[in-house]
Amino acid sequence: MPGMIIVGLDGSIESRAAADWAAREASLRGLTVRLVHVWQPAPDPMAQAPLLGAETHQHWTERIPREAAQGLRLRHPGVEVSTEQRSGTPADVLLDAARDAELLVLGSRALSGIGGFLVGSVGQSVAARAEVPVVLVRAGEQAADEHLKDAAGIPSAATGFRPVVLGLDTSSPDDQVISFAFEEALRRTATLAVVHSWNLPSYYAYTVAGGYDPREDIARAQAGALTEVLLPWREKYPEVKVEEMSRTGSPASHLIDASHEAALVVVGRRVRRSPFGVHIGSVTHAVMHHATAPVAVVAHE
Repeated sequence: MPGMIIVGLDGSIESRAAADWAAREASLRGLTVRLVHVWQPAPDPMAQAPLLGAETHQHWTERIPREAAQGLRLRHPGVEVSTEQRSGTPADVLLDAARDAELLVLGSRALSGIGGFLVGSVGQSVAARAEVPVVLVRAGEQAADEHLKDAAGIPSAATGFRPVVLGLDTSSPDDQVISFAFEEALRRTATLAVVHSWNLPSYYAYTVAGGYDPREDIARAQAGALTEVLLPWREKYPEVKVEEMSRTGSPASHLIDASHEAALVVVGRRVRRSPFGVHIGSVTHAVMHHATAPVAVVAHE
């Protein structure tokens, strides 16, 4: 029985973009797609309103996943699509539905007047708690956006994929995150661009004042550390072209910049067992809200 990709569907433009992305990913992986719509009964005052009774409200909520599934089947005829309707708290329901899934895919919408994207409370809660990878897809995301431009300079689904971008901390690399990124690049026959960022040490100013600038030595050491971490992965995935990018500065800024030319951005999230609050690292949080490509958040110990 093939594995499954779960999509949180609420009828919005961003959730429909997420469903299409999930169908494309399912085709690459040989998986099925399940659209999960969380149904919340209408409050009593609404249910009693003459234009929207309880039965009418339920009819519309059932129509959302049914019509979305029909559209997916037409656009992606090789992908098996099913629907499921549940009631409850959306984040809890989606986490439970994705317990045995390969991926959980959600949408995020553009912020009007402000740069970036809005990852709502449901998306943030799910990304912070899910044990399966969570992919956030931007409203309006289309298949051509993941591909290189054609000879006329126009993005086209007929060209090769843009790079998969991986944010990597060489001081604490995690196999789950790295493996996920390599597998995604392999499926797409895409370049894997690995972004590693570092800052100059606190003693830098003193060494420069003393007549010695260690910047080049530090940069060389940092680049060497990145190469060392990736060496066994290059050997494991010889088909994947890897581009190493070791730079000084903010890791979030570099990943966000790289996202403009990426098919997918992969970042990690350390699992924290505390029952209080939402735990997403600052870099991952920034990338979730500002990267222009779909973002995969991969949980790791």
